[in-house]
Amino acid sequence: MTAPENQNRPAGGNWSRRGVLAGLLGAPVLLMAACSGSSSEKGSGGGGGGGGGSTPKTSVAKITVSPADGVTDAAFGAPVKVTVVDGRLTSVQVADSTGKAIAGQLSADGASWASTDPLSSGTKYTVTAVATDGSKLEADANAAFSTASPANTFVGYFTPEDGSTVGVGMPVSINFNKPVTDRKAVQQAITVVAEPGVEIVGHWFSSTRLDFRPEQYWAKGTKVTLKLRLKDVEGATGVYGTQSKDVNFTVGRSQTSVADLSADTLTVTTDGQVTATYPVIGGAPEHKTWAGKLVISEQHPQTKMDSTTVGLGDEYNIPDVPHAQRLTTSGTFIHGNYWSPASAFGSTNASHGCIALRDVKGAGDPGTNAAKFYASSMTGDVVEVINSGDRTVDPANGLNGWNMAWADWKAGSAV
Repeated sequence: MTAPENQNRPAGGNWSRRGVLAGLLGAPVLLMAACSGSSSEKGSGGGGGGGGGSTPKTSVAKITVSPADGVTDAAFGAPVKVTVVDGRLTSVQVADSTGKAIAGQLSADGASWASTDPLSSGTKYTVTAVATDGSKLEADANAAFSTASPANTFVGYFTPEDGSTVGVGMPVSINFNKPVTDRKAVQQAITVVAEPGVEIVGHWFSSTRLDFRPEQYWAKGTKVTLKLRLKDVEGATGVYGTQSKDVNFTVGRSQTSVADLSADTLTVTTDGQVTATYPVIGGAPEHKTWAGKLVISEQHPQTKMDSTTVGLGDEYNIPDVPHAQRLTTSGTFIHGNYWSPASAFGSTNASHGCIALRDVKGAGDPGTNAAKFYASSMTGDVVEVINSGDRTVDPANGLNGWNMAWADWKAGSAV
């Protein structure tokens, strides 16, 4: 239940003389007219003139606020509690430094109130409480405290970037910098929504990686929002999230390609129409290309490729591979090739597992097949490899969760 709004009290010690208090927590409260301070006797029958000799009475109601006034390291996972003895609470307001009210619940007997909204770490709060005793005399309490900041935190690094336009195969992928043990709590704090609407489900690949996708590829033009509400979520014992933000991206045109490595061709389909067919080189028999649906996760006009980084010794070290687009974390790319003879494209599988299109050294010719395919592509496009002779790629190897059946994908959700 939400606490009423703060009263506007005039400066000085007699602010509680105002004759009307806001309704307590949404419920009607019988209010007493007042013409003296909070420690005065209400409704006394004294006349209007001359000096009266009566002594003002003080309310016997005693209010306690927890966390107490001045606390600087209050537990942000615990509620604010307000209690009264020898009286009933008539108003409780809790707000953060921006003025945002914290909702709470009053007990049936009016003796206690507890916040129901969560508190945030590293935040200052103020509490104002009013109670009346059996004689309708008011007592009040004011407190200010700050919550502690967690000593141990985690964050999630997300793909794709905010504001980006991506291909139809782009999942939402979040990699956490620390292992998550309470997967349910963390997943419940993350939502992915799309317009037009579609069911989107999360799948945990490991304690540090959570991906989201729909059952089928996104429809072109879909607008997707990732909502991270991880601040103060306990992902593991004593380890709390810090992020609270939205990430928006748009799905562009629909482009998927099929690399048939028995025919050594790459066929590109854009918005339902075949737009290009290129001769390619696939993986050699001893270094077959992964089969399955592989999503472009990175694009590099030129990049260095060194066989020592993928466990192949000193078989190659090429400092300027042109028009390179990553398909797996383990090192599979679809890229330009200037060192093989033109006759090898469309007729030979001789690579170390990558898919190669004809290119020139320096990546300076926009008319080559590799340059044209690169220019037509974006991250999130799907390259499906068939007839490679190798097994289907591990769904966790890159952004390649599309190689998992929908039922299996949903089985990896924690909610």
